[in-house]
Amino acid sequence: MTRIIRAHAVIGSAVAATLLLASCSGGTADGGSVDDSGEKIELEMSWWGDDSRAALFGEVIDLFEAEHPNITVVQTPVGAPDDLFNRLATDFAGGGDTAPDVFALGGAKPQEYGELGALLDLSTVEEQLDYSQYPDFSLTNATVDDALYGLPTGGNATAAFVNLDVFAQAGVEPPSEGWTWGDLIDAAGEIGSAGLTNAAGQPIYGIDLRIGDVIGTYSGQVSELGMYDWDGQLGVTAEDIAGWYEIEQELSDGGGLPDPSVVTANWQLPPDQQPFTLGQAAITFGYSNLMSVYATAGENVQMMLPPSSTKTSGVALLPSAFWAINAATDHPQAAALLVDWFLNEPAAAELILDSRGVPFNPATLEVVSPLLSAPGQIAADYVDVVLDEGVVAPPQPAGGSIMNELSQRMESDVLFGRSTPDEAGKKWVDELGAALK
Repeated sequence: MTRIIRAHAVIGSAVAATLLLASCSGGTADGGSVDDSGEKIELEMSWWGDDSRAALFGEVIDLFEAEHPNITVVQTPVGAPDDLFNRLATDFAGGGDTAPDVFALGGAKPQEYGELGALLDLSTVEEQLDYSQYPDFSLTNATVDDALYGLPTGGNATAAFVNLDVFAQAGVEPPSEGWTWGDLIDAAGEIGSAGLTNAAGQPIYGIDLRIGDVIGTYSGQVSELGMYDWDGQLGVTAEDIAGWYEIEQELSDGGGLPDPSVVTANWQLPPDQQPFTLGQAAITFGYSNLMSVYATAGENVQMMLPPSSTKTSGVALLPSAFWAINAATDHPQAAALLVDWFLNEPAAAELILDSRGVPFNPATLEVVSPLLSAPGQIAADYVDVVLDEGVVAPPQPAGGSIMNELSQRMESDVLFGRSTPDEAGKKWVDELGAALK
């Protein structure tokens, strides 16, 4: 595994008005110590993920309820992030009273909902929720006007995953530290054009690519700050983004990518169903916490820095998700205790481990590290190097939530021949730039 890393890095106006009014009159029913009051409290908690995550979090909640017998937690998990975000948009449009007390957020959502007054300022519950040990850069995405509205579940860094067995099967030299995008295009093309199949008889591709897993890293390689700047505007140009789509065009023309219909069909696949995991690809990109899943692709799966044709890796340590509290909750202290349990309680950490990223709290990481599997330890080591860099990447601003869908749409247009890379780059910058305003 590569050890040297250079990490560089709406809601409509009517809804906004409703939220701002609601935030001025949000309930604060608890007051004082939740345990001492003896009040019977019910909290709703929502997150996204598969059935195994729901079962895992259920165990964590069982322990919490045993420790706090006056608090009952109603669990309302959903399958995909958008399922939760769509519900929250509806709930908060009505003032937030029907929204969960505690919920997961990702991407630009902490910024969007924080600006609208939908989230609880965590400084008001510091007695119940300790975040003093979290590094400042891990809180950037959930900080709005110096107020903190969420805490990260853990950190991940983008990595390239390489199946060395597939490279050997194709007779292609595996990549080494310092590889470039040209190296990737050549290797993927050679492997994807070799007519190889996996043990199940399925075709083997040169690369299993989902654009959302790598375009942020590429942006960090070709621009000073990455995709966004500190003013919440774009940090990349149309020419920068066109450069990425040129790479995809070359991968497609050279046989490295499968048919565009396969690429687009794979956008939403969960990790355990992706071609790389099934032994159908030599290379993929993803976050470091996927190492345990991707390791099942073969006996020799390596995690390394993505290729770069500049002197910058573009890799930054990013929170995988945030826990946030509804500003309109009737039980802010109890909700804070629940978040604190998920992030800082050793018994909970022993169950969650690194499934939501490597913990940012050093005390929690100390509990988790000895319990990690071999793939999990590789991922933790990779993240640890990035963590030591301490580089703060500008957060995804409000409006940035369209980035993945926009990137996929432009990718489809390029691969199906409806747009040139230059046209796609210009449209990408025009649409995302307008959304950020």
